[in-house]
This record gives sequence, structure tokens and C-alpha cells, in this order.
Amino acid sequence: MTSPQLPRDTVQRVRTPVGHEAWLVTDYAHVRHLLDDDRLGRSHREPDKAARTGESALFGGPLGDFDTEAADHARIRKLLQPHFSPKHLRALAPTVEALTTGLLNELAEQGPPADLHARLALPLPILVICELLGVPYADRDQFRAWSEAVGNVRDQARSEQGLGELFGYGQQLVARKREQPGDDFISRLCADGLGDDEIAMLSMALLFAGHETTVSAIGMGALCLLVNPGQRQALVDDPGRIAIAVEEILRAPGRSGGGIPRYARTDLQIGEVTVRAGELVLLDNRAANHDPAVFPSPDRFDITRQGLAHLSFGHGVHYCLGAPLARIELQVVFSQLLARFPAMRLAVPVEQLRVRSDAVTGGLTGLPVEW
Repeated sequence: MTSPQLPRDTVQRVRTPVGHEAWLVTDYAHVRHLLDDDRLGRSHREPDKAARTGESALFGGPLGDFDTEAADHARIRKLLQPHFSPKHLRALAPTVEALTTGLLNELAEQGPPADLHARLALPLPILVICELLGVPYADRDQFRAWSEAVGNVRDQARSEQGLGELFGYGQQLVARKREQPGDDFISRLCADGLGDDEIAMLSMALLFAGHETTVSAIGMGALCLLVNPGQRQALVDDPGRIAIAVEEILRAPGRSGGGIPRYARTDLQIGEVTVRAGELVLLDNRAANHDPAVFPSPDRFDITRQGLAHLSFGHGVHYCLGAPLARIELQVVFSQLLARFPAMRLAVPVEQLRVRSDAVTGGLTGLPVEW
């Protein structure tokens, strides 16, 4: 497999937040190519010696078995694909619409000012993933706290404890579904003949990924619309633009996300840079989403933007299985939000908003609004 020839400054030697050396790749063409390059992986031949991106037990370092990573990934993806097909996930759309309507009704009843993060961005993805997986919504405070701990990039002990608690919770859910199966993801995995521990780990990984990332996307997307009133009004005037607008909402926030971690499985050449086997490579898809060679005026938020696809969901064999569900949620959320609250505005100066720096997924800590 050949690598595109790119300027050297798109591949830079950096140090991660924990002081380990890595290669940071920021160019769109390069990031897209390398996301689907089997010379890079999430596992490491000597995991105890591998460079780390942070202290998160699940995301800060290597994952999986070096010798079986490709086969394991293919098997799991084949297993999960039917449950995450666009057709299957589209069947959830009426549920997403009803849940969103309910949350916006509560928002209207409460009246301004309100925290859109706490009232919409946070609860909706949790409600949806609970519906999909068959997880009791009443347990949300518990698993939300554990998920936040797992994703903590600064406190390894807290992250490891959260992962243990989340896995234990998953084991309890699997045992319950074995006795009382329902029409949900965990029950169907039980019927597929998988072991309890594997089902628990898969389900809890999906529970984390299925709500944490969408919470961030809703909050940052709402912010993009609130600080770009002309774009927001264009969407209010023409709701048919929502699908394209959501792609821009997914592309636009943040010029850098630190990079998707991969480890070189062999020596390889990236442009003029030689990467040695075992070295950490960070594929910065957010920076790639702001590559001016691909996205003209990349810092401009433009809901009519056309062209190459953003890399927010990855690319190739690792493309996010939950992408169709995320798109459904975002399209429903912003369609309803703009229709119900076309005059919504920030209740504080944008400079007062804070982005989480201690979490893998980032996102806002709060989003005060009024209308």
C-alpha cells in the first residue's frame, strides 16, 4: 500500500499530554489514507512499553491482541453490523422524534434561561442508547458517572475503577437478559451464542460510545448555530437543508482533537517521515476536517457546504458503525429545536463557555440559553 506524498509539516513529532512521543498527522488526504491502512492498529507488540495518549484505561493506550487484532476486529464488526445497519437504525427514528419532543416540551415548560446541555444534549443520547441496548434508563446516573470516569484522560486510577464498575454492571445486565430476554441489542447478542463477558464488554463499550460522542456533537452543533445566526436562519427558512447542515455540524467544531491513536505494526514511510514499528501515530481527524486544500475557508460554518466527506466518523474498515444513528439523532434534534425555538440565543458571552479538557470526547460543560 502506497502513501500519498504530502508536505512534511503535516506529519509532526509531538509529545502527548502524558509526555510520550508520537507522530501527529493533520492533512486530510493523509489521515483518510492512514485510517484504512492495515500497517497501523490499536494493539502493540509490547503494550507495557507503548507510548500513551493519556491516563484513560480504555483509550489512553493500546487495545487488543497484536497477533489477532485484524481477525478479532473483522469478527466483531461482522457480528455487530446487522444490528447497526441503516435500515435497522432508521426504525428507531420515531422513538428519537418522540424522545426529543418530550425533552423540548419540558424545556418550554421550564422556560428561560436554561442549560441546553443538561436539558437536551445530555439526556437525549442516553435515552436513545438505553432504548437500543435494552439498558434501564433509571440507571442512567450510575452508568453516566462510570462512563465519565472511563473517559478521564488525567486520572488512571479513576478511569480503571470506572471501567471495572461499568463492566460489572454489564455482566449484571447480561445475566438479567439471559433470564428475561427482550427486543433489544443485549438480548439478541445473548441469542447469538456469545459468552457473557464478551457481551458485557461489547455492550458497555457501545453504551459509552453511543452517548458520549453524541452528547458532545449536539452541544457543539447547537453552539455553531447559535453563534452563526445567518446560517441558523437559513436552516429555519429551509428545513430541507437539515441533512447537509448536520454534516457541517459534524465537521466544523474544533481545529484539533489530539488525534485518533494508532500504533505502527511495521516500519512505514509517511511522506518524508519514517515511522518505526511500535511508534504511536495520532491521526487528527478534526485538523483534517479543517484542511483548506479540501474545505475552502475551513473555519467558516457553512450549512450549504458540499464536497468530500468529513472524517468525524473515521474511514474505511474502522468507520463508525453508529454513524447512521448519530445522524438520525442530530437531524431530529436540530429540526425540532429550530422549529420550536427559532429565536434561541446564548444567555452568556461565548467566552464564558467551557470545553471539557479531561475527557476523551471533549464537549461543553454547559450551554446556557434563552429565548
